[in-house]
Amino acid sequence: MWYMRFDETITTAAGIEPAWAAVAAVTALPKWTRSIDSVTPLDGAALQVGRRYRVKQPGFPPVVWRVSEVRDGESFTWEASSPGVRSLAYHRLGPEPDGTTRISIGVHQTGPLAGVLGLLTGRRTRRYLRMEAAGLAAAAETEARGRPDGIGR
Repeated sequence: MWYMRFDETITTAAGIEPAWAAVAAVTALPKWTRSIDSVTPLDGAALQVGRRYRVKQPGFPPVVWRVSEVRDGESFTWEASSPGVRSLAYHRLGPEPDGTTRISIGVHQTGPLAGVLGLLTGRRTRRYLRMEAAGLAAAAETEARGRPDGIGR
């Protein structure tokens, strides 16, 4: 079985609370990154285990992601399957000693076609992850500016 892994980490000046508010608002993804055209909730917009979202990215067919884990204020994972490939994507937050927040996002793919898919789409996947991480950091900082104390702690 093949395995492909793509990960990206960035730091935002925002605290954990505004960063979580930004990441948990999955239907707002297209507002802060050009790497996602649309996120359509299929079972309700709130981020909850079992909820599904149809995600359309430029140059890729739409994919339905199902939320498999949510750790409020910390992380969420969602999964998707297509013939020959199972994908797991994560968004994780971690506090830094200086009050900033580390944002880690990634996609892990397994299955008999994962290696081929990684070779065909790896460059775009990496670029999209960089765009999404940067957009999430900016969205978190925008969220923090809207809070009374400016950092959301």
